[in-house]
Amino acid sequence: MTTFLTGWGRTAPTPATVRAPRTAGELAAAVAAAPPRGLIARGLGRSYGDAAQNAGGGVLDTTGLTGFTLDAGTGVVTAGAGTSLHDLMAALVPRGWFVPVSPGTRHVTVGGAIAADVHGKNHHVDSSFAAHVRSLTLVTADGVARTLTPADELFWATAGGMGLTGVITQAVFGCVPVETSRMRVDVARTRDLDHTLEVMAATDDRYRYTVAWIDLLARGARTGRSVLTRGDHARRDELPPGTDPLAFAPATRLAAPPWAPGGLLNSLTVRAFNQAWYGRARDRRIVQDLAPFFHPLDSVAGWNRIYGPRGFVQYQFAVPFGAEDTLRRVVSRLSADGVVSFLTVLKRFGAGTPGHLSFPMPGWTLALDIPAGRPGLAALLRTFDEQVAAAGGRVYLAKDSRLRAELLPVMYPRLEEWRKLRQDADPGGVFRSDLARRLSL
Repeated sequence: MTTFLTGWGRTAPTPATVRAPRTAGELAAAVAAAPPRGLIARGLGRSYGDAAQNAGGGVLDTTGLTGFTLDAGTGVVTAGAGTSLHDLMAALVPRGWFVPVSPGTRHVTVGGAIAADVHGKNHHVDSSFAAHVRSLTLVTADGVARTLTPADELFWATAGGMGLTGVITQAVFGCVPVETSRMRVDVARTRDLDHTLEVMAATDDRYRYTVAWIDLLARGARTGRSVLTRGDHARRDELPPGTDPLAFAPATRLAAPPWAPGGLLNSLTVRAFNQAWYGRARDRRIVQDLAPFFHPLDSVAGWNRIYGPRGFVQYQFAVPFGAEDTLRRVVSRLSADGVVSFLTVLKRFGAGTPGHLSFPMPGWTLALDIPAGRPGLAALLRTFDEQVAAAGGRVYLAKDSRLRAELLPVMYPRLEEWRKLRQDADPGGVFRSDLARRLSL
């Protein structure tokens, strides 16, 4: 049936015919019957922009391709591409295993995690999701299911390839052993951006997971002040007596209203939140459940609706080490202009993967959410795009909804290699998306 789809940012809806194959055979048949405007796979719809939209074409809902097995001795999982990380965690954690990489939400599919090559708070230690994938099954444009390993070039064109090389139906990947379902977390405040960068650079190697929340509305000498949360999986002996060490049952505690007025998140409301959040943070160590540490927003169903009917833009970029001045200029400009961002987070990246379009690179990454419709927002972000590109950095395609095509080869220097691999795998251009058309992919 024809459905209007958006990304998680709820901007620029476009119509597509959605099919929901329940088996690999049904999916192959759908690929063989691709409409003239092509197909793109879609999981749980958590790409923020238009990566899983296909105006006037077909969209394959892959959430029916579920199920997984676990080798309890090695932690190796074989999962259908439509399996969510939420469902994996609910089954794995009580058995002493955790997914190798988790983004800021559990509600992404295995296939989506590979197609976007997602990263988490542990990138500086464990790289991105594709680094842990041992093999994947890809249905290409000819309807053939191919098993690919990291020894195959098409594997790395698919990891971070945003679904444009084919449809992932299954993956095999390793997981992380854990003693408990809790985190041992160190919380600390920093006074400004330079202090934040200094502390992260000096201490990140002591923690498996680390992230900084930035108060973007702080100005002057406080510009870039942050709350750091850094953690590791807690050991059994760190829990109170009588605690069930592997209990894991994350709950959705609130729901955003079906309709919220525009302007609910404004400088007054966000400034009050920032003051309270920064003010209550103190240098301390706590033991925390996995869910609030990794996925705090998942406790609010439909939290993207609080931005109102116009939605929001998530802007995430990375710059290499040595380009900290670019990061400083961006943060200073955002703070000086009073740009409202409910969630602004900074992380340090370690070694990336060989993925041609994989986003992470050794350096820094900043992500922020900005209500759509802010006057001058498009011009401001274009300015940042140019500064990031000039610094050797890039914008994350899984978050993007507005990048200009001419900057893509600057940000992703292996783009032409990727295009050739995609052309070889899909000479007829079966796999297409709004993002692919916008960026001339």
